Amino acid sequence: MPPKSNPLKLNALQLRTLTLLQGLASLPDCAERAANGEVTVIRFPQAHGDHFHLGRAVVAAKDATGLYNEAVWNALGRKGLARADWPHRITLTREGLSYVTGLGEEIFHQSPH
Repeated sequence: MPPKSNPLKLNALQLRTLTLLQGLASLPDCAERAANGEVTVIRFPQAHGDHFHLGRAVVAAKDATGLYNEAVWNALGRKGLARADWPHRITLTREGLSYVTGLGEEIFHQSPH
């Protein structure tokens, strides 16, 4: 049986933010892995113009507003997907890392440069 789409009923901003945090968690220069399978995001991208680079992908700055929003971090924490140390770092739990947002193709675009 396929996983239920958005079983925790995250809103659009929370879904976009979790998608970006999952992407950041995959980059060694942005995240630290723990032995228990959790990943702490310690570096966040800075937009230049209307976008920023995330590994080999380009992300529209408008899709990243939740990365800098304490309420979004706290909501992800309440849902058991993350533990926030606002504004310094956020740890994605195993549940947060594996949560299927379905937004990767919509948010991560191929880099033109």
